Amino acid sequence: MRWLILAALCGIPVALCSAAEVASGRWQGTIEIPGNALDVIVDLAQDTSAAWVGSVIAPALALKGAPLSEIAVDASSVTFAMQRGFSRTVDDEAQFTAHVAGDAMTGTFRQGGQSAPFALRKTGPAFVELPPHSTAVAKEIEGRWIGEYELGGYRRHVILTLSNHANAAATAEFVVVGKRTTNLPVDLLTQEEGLLRIESSEFGINFEGRLRKESADIKGTFEQGAVELPLLLRRPG
Repeated sequence: MRWLILAALCGIPVALCSAAEVASGRWQGTIEIPGNALDVIVDLAQDTSAAWVGSVIAPALALKGAPLSEIAVDASSVTFAMQRGFSRTVDDEAQFTAHVAGDAMTGTFRQGGQSAPFALRKTGPAFVELPPHSTAVAKEIEGRWIGEYELGGYRRHVILTLSNHANAAATAEFVVVGKRTTNLPVDLLTQEEGLLRIESSEFGINFEGRLRKESADIKGTFEQGAVELPLLLRRPG
């Protein structure tokens, strides 16, 4: 993962510099969700084009570097949003509206018609985790692979098809066949240093594996939430 440490730019108007100084940084605190206070870390900064970028960490939800969107900053207020993440059962994005005074940020968190107050304190410079991008894959793993795993006493079959594209990232068709057939939407497909990783955030499913040339298979791990299962993929036939 690539980490970006960003600071306010010096060559822009004083008002913008002031807003950047107010909001930029690592903010740590709690969202006071009734009966379930949630610890969060929010990183906000500007990139080299002065556009705002941000990410959030919520250990209790296994969120690490989840990207923020719709970031808006003025002299004393900050708003930003996050797609899902805080609830897999709520499709509405999470929205944050806050007031900043010195090293304190206080405001309201909203999602799915519910709201809760939050309070954060600046603890240092921002460490914004930029979202990874899909890559091409090695030619030798392009094509169709099949495998199976067992979960909850039921056997599931996996069909994975990897395709490269000229001057673009590879794509994957990731199908799980059990009691029903599910074509998983793939958000991220990377192969770095031989490690293949596929992510489907909508279903909370990931796969990591490596090609074993000697046995002509991909040995890896199928992850669904906190569950990790071995998954061996082979060419059909």
